[in-house]
Amino acid sequence: MAGNEIDRERARGALEVVKQNPGMVLFALSPAIVAVGVVWWLLGGGWAFLLTVALVAAGAVWLLRKR
Repeated sequence: MAGNEIDRERARGALEVVKQNPGMVLFALSPAIVAVGVVWWLLGGGWAFLLTVALVAAGAVWLLRKR
């Protein structure tokens, strides 16, 4: 049970960082944003959408994986 509380605290801490420093989050995500823009320019909106979904899914898996 204690593991769940640690995860909640971590999530709250991450949310506070996003709220206080949105520029830092934008900087951290900028390579993904550029990649989606390049894919959109070269291959079209459909592929860019699929890349965005894949990046969001990969980020969710990375954030929610068990340690």
